[in-house]
Amino acid sequence: MTLDWSKCPAVESVPDRRSGAWVFRNTRMPVAAVFENLEVGSSIEEIIEQYDVTREQIQTVLEFIARSLDAPPVLVGAASTPDAHSF
Repeated sequence: MTLDWSKCPAVESVPDRRSGAWVFRNTRMPVAAVFENLEVGSSIEEIIEQYDVTREQIQTVLEFIARSLDAPPVLVGAASTPDAHSF
């Protein structure tokens, strides 16, 4: 599944910041780092302490993903724009 991160208000992609990776707005922290840390057992509190992000930013990203997973499936063959920064 490809997420359209441009629709998430907590993140941004800046070409000369982290090679254009999706990062939390006004930070250099890649969104992917949250999921990598959660995968290895870090808590949200540990991520907040270790990185320059707020609970609200992480919550916004998690809610965005939850809403995106509830979205209707894209039909095979439907026109879509590939996203080089897909999750």
